[in-house]
Amino acid sequence: MKPTYTGVNAISRRSFLRLAGLGGAIYVSGLSGWASAADQSGMQSEDFFFIQLSDSHWGFEGAPNPDAHGTLKKAVAAVNSLEQMPDFIVFTGDLTHTTDDPQERRTRLREFKEIVAELKVKTVHFMPGEHDASLDHGEAYQEFFGKTHYRFNHKGVNFIVIDNVSDPTGSIGETQLAWLADELRQLPPEARIVVFTHRPLFDLYPQWDWATRDGAKAVDLLLTHANVTVFYGHIHQEHHHMTGHIAHHAAKSLIFPLPAPGSQPKRTPLPWDEAYPYRGLGYRKVETSAAQPMNYRLIELPVLKG
Repeated sequence: MKPTYTGVNAISRRSFLRLAGLGGAIYVSGLSGWASAADQSGMQSEDFFFIQLSDSHWGFEGAPNPDAHGTLKKAVAAVNSLEQMPDFIVFTGDLTHTTDDPQERRTRLREFKEIVAELKVKTVHFMPGEHDASLDHGEAYQEFFGKTHYRFNHKGVNFIVIDNVSDPTGSIGETQLAWLADELRQLPPEARIVVFTHRPLFDLYPQWDWATRDGAKAVDLLLTHANVTVFYGHIHQEHHHMTGHIAHHAAKSLIFPLPAPGSQPKRTPLPWDEAYPYRGLGYRKVETSAAQPMNYRLIELPVLKG
């Protein structure tokens, strides 16, 4: 079933407006019927929410955003100011901007880690983007943040992080696909599964590197389970797509928006608009009903002005 879109409600506006314009935050409640689901251990699932932040590109000196050195820090402060803290935070890649200098790469990763260490939410999950990992197969990234792909469980929901960036060809690779298949075999067909990845797993616009070479193989593995949702980054804009019964949702960026797929000759950042600063940087609230587990309700919240 396709997502349905509604306006801002009063509670969401009061609680989340300070995040506006600071990029990629996602609120999730009852995703895919969490409230009524039980995991493979029989533990009852609970409603909860998490925040997704993506594509901060720390260290990018040529960004059209004149506040490129400030939005990540402002996002941290905004999350810390929430009346209710999320259960966890996930950063879906491109923590830093690419550099050919291995020492500078580590400097940027260290600075990023120091900034986000100010988050009050202590459970924070990370994954690399191609800017963090493709030039050294994730070596520097792993020194600071550990594994590039892994699985964790939270309140009866199974989260799977897929690395489709450490391979410079933009592939997941047979070794990781075998790992994914093994992880999925341990979960019953009705298990609630959320996948985090950086690039889209489907061919959104391969000409702009908006695809994963072997993403279809991962999707085929995931299709064996009835309740799967994918959240990703990379494209710096809101986007929704279905592969069979699997919904894929892209997050906006913390630093600059990118154009719609194929809407212009080159994949260049959209210019900064002085009249509408932070345009294209936003966040959304995502809800589902336990009675209708695959019916997503997405509430897009407006960005702040100036």
